[in-house]
Formats: sequence, structure tokens, C-alpha cells
Amino acid sequence: FFQKTLTAVKNWFTLFGWSTGQNPISIPYSLRRDLCKVHMNSSQEKASKQKLGKDNKTIYEMLSHLSGQYLPGISSKQSLPLDSAERMRQLHRECSALLSLLKSKGAYLPHVMPEFLLEPDAYKQWINVQTIPEAPELKKGDLKHSDTFSDKNLFILEDGVFETISKRAWTDVLLQIYKVFVLSHVSSRNIPDLSLESTQNIPRFKSEPLSSNIYSPHERTILTWLNKNYEKNRKTVWKNCQKGEVPPMRWIVNFDQDLLDGLVLAAQLAAYCPYLIATHFVRMYTNPRTPAQLLHNCLILVNAMRAVSLAIDIKV
Repeated sequence: FFQKTLTAVKNWFTLFGWSTGQNPISIPYSLRRDLCKVHMNSSQEKASKQKLGKDNKTIYEMLSHLSGQYLPGISSKQSLPLDSAERMRQLHRECSALLSLLKSKGAYLPHVMPEFLLEPDAYKQWINVQTIPEAPELKKGDLKHSDTFSDKNLFILEDGVFETISKRAWTDVLLQIYKVFVLSHVSSRNIPDLSLESTQNIPRFKSEPLSSNIYSPHERTILTWLNKNYEKNRKTVWKNCQKGEVPPMRWIVNFDQDLLDGLVLAAQLAAYCPYLIATHFVRMYTNPRTPAQLLHNCLILVNAMRAVSLAIDIKV
């Protein structure tokens, strides 16, 4: 489940997270690599740019594109101090500032510590700076067995555990960035009141923040939009269906089970691209019962999305 979530997050931010178009990312590797950029002289910087090319973008540029702001006092182009201890302190300050900004916008990240966003070597150096500032370096075994850490709120993690924690932390940070800077743009004002008699019996979703412990007000607005478009268009889209009758009324209450047969999403596309009805949607099964029929519907849906250049890399 977490791997599928990570893949979906990676694909979305690769496609839509940057102002200059697609920028392939890997979670957490490319994000924390560019975050933990080191001070380079002119020749090193030139060589690095030739090697990394477009991949050398930081999460600060992503934030600027999605929210219109940089972290206060932090530039995406600034270099880090040459001194190892100062460099780690500055990196930790930047990560703390990133988390603080997201939390101030409504992100829920109590389990993510700034040090979890660093690269493994940087994490070890930061632990070393926090515990024994005068020591040049801690041996690997010292990180696990030293009792110097007993009075500090530090998580001393072995290499494998740190990688797992870091991957989860970065995934959750990106999910929260999506929540506070992208999903927050959804508003009930953007959905016209259809005022159709056929939609009057559809249960409405309450917009109050505490009315659901699963979905946010923005997500419930999207569910309302799905319900209205489906009920408005189902009789029109499948009036002349080749593989069944007009599908019955339904109440769409989630984003997984209720969308599996492709009919709800097809109704959304048909609302804006009615010309797809005759070329694609009339060939869908309106009461699919087998995996093959579900696959058939989703193949038609994905082909319809590609026909209108809706390139969001959705797999059947």
C-alpha cells in the first residue's frame, strides 16, 4: 500500500510539481540530495550542472511553483558553509523552516523530524554535531551504543531503519504539500448548482470541517462534484449503450471502490467533452461483473483521456 502511494505521489510531482514542466524525482533520493547540496567552487559547480542537468532542482523551487513563496530567508541558489558542523546546522534549520511553514498552513506532520529529511551521511554528521561537537566523527558503532544520547530528544537510527523512516517522511511531506497548496484550491464556489429535479434526492455532503473523520471539506466538495456530474450525465452518456442499459443512480462516497468500474469518471469526462460519448463511452459495460469487463471499461476511459491529451500517466 505504501509503495503504491509513493509511486502515485512521485508521478504527480514529477508531472505537475515544477514550473518548467516535467522533472523526474525519486523519493527520497533526489529530493534530499538536492536539499543537502554542498558548497562548490566555480569549476565544481559547472561540472555538477553538466552532470545533473534539469534534475538539480530543490523542493524550494517546487514550493515556489505551487504556493508562490519561498521559505523566509532561504534561497534555492545559496551555497552551504564549508565547515561541516555549520553546514549540518544550516541544513537542519532549513528543514525545520520547511516543516514549520507546512504546519502553519495546516499540514499534519508531528511524526516528521527535520533530521529525517537529510541524506544518511548528513544525518550521521548532524547527530555527531548535536552530541559531541568537538569530536571530528563518531564511529558507526558509537551511534548505536553510546550512552551520551540519554538526555537528548534524538532518534539514533541504524542505516536500514533510517532509509525506511526517511522515505516515509518525504512521502508524507509531499502528501501534505499537496493537501495545503493544491487541494486547498478546491472550493464549492467552483461547482455550479445544477438545479436539476433528478439530483434533488442525492444526499448532500456537509462542508463543516468536523463532519467527517476521513475526508477534508475540499475532498467532500469533489465528491459532491462527482455525484452531480454522474447523475446529470448517466442517462445521456449511456442512452444508446452497446453493452447494457442506463446505469442506476448511485451515491459516490469514496475515491476508490466507487470509481473502480470507470463509469463515474467517464461521466465527468463526458460533462466537458461530450464528443467522447459516441467514440468511446457507448462501448462501456454499464453493469460490469467480471474483472475482464472492469478492465474493458478502464481501457476505454484511459484511451478517452489520451484522446483529449489529458496526459497524467494513469495506468489502466
